[in-house]
Amino acid sequence: MNIFFRELRANLKSLIIWCVVLVLLVIGGAAKFTAYYHDPSMLAVLDALPKGMVDALELKAFNLTTVTGFYGIMMIYYALMGGIAAAMWGSDSISKEERDKTVEFSLVLPVSRGRVVTGKLLAALVNCIIFVLVTWGVSLAVAQQFQPEQDFNKFLTLEMAGMFIIELIFLAVGLLLGCSMKQYKQSGNIAIGVILVTYFLSVMSGMQANLDFLKYFSPFKYFDAGVLLRSGKLDPMYILLSAAIIAVCVIAAYWTYNKRDLYI
Repeated sequence: MNIFFRELRANLKSLIIWCVVLVLLVIGGAAKFTAYYHDPSMLAVLDALPKGMVDALELKAFNLTTVTGFYGIMMIYYALMGGIAAAMWGSDSISKEERDKTVEFSLVLPVSRGRVVTGKLLAALVNCIIFVLVTWGVSLAVAQQFQPEQDFNKFLTLEMAGMFIIELIFLAVGLLLGCSMKQYKQSGNIAIGVILVTYFLSVMSGMQANLDFLKYFSPFKYFDAGVLLRSGKLDPMYILLSAAIIAVCVIAAYWTYNKRDLYI
């Protein structure tokens, strides 16, 4: 339990920074949305964009003059921020002990390596929960000025649920990298690289029909905002696939951390 609270304190500054950046993103996006709000003539802007870009970003899937459509477009940016933050919390929670030369202190504690990982994982999980709740709360507050549609709250709830699962996936990936990599300095960079690659895979899968299979390699496509809007629910198949990825990464993280030599 001491490890858990120590990790929460250590990550507090990072959590505050990420939340502040997120709040600024929501407010900035809402300020831009005022130009589209109930103004169909602004949709002509989409006609000037390349068709591949429109299809890849699914801009035609939403009515950008409505609050629901605006948050449908913004979902990918929230998910990207949440994924990067979660991956960094997962990888840094382990690798920073070797980076800061404090791993020796952890090793002399009367606890197993597994309990060390558990404490750090739970602290990172709390950060992910807080980040989603802040995103949810600020989004609801900002949306009220635009008189959101009747189904807006349900749609936003689905988006936040999808965003949280995406965070869990990248938290597990980051944890695995932090626990398994001997070159601890590279774990954070590789975690971000994985996120960017999966994001570009999601973009490519929407550009052409023959690239649709790429969506299975990108968590960002598991909870696509356009699909959530049309179906009104999370896809059980992608929930199970996400759970499998998370479970494999977490189990592998515990196993590798217990086996590998630590840099003291």
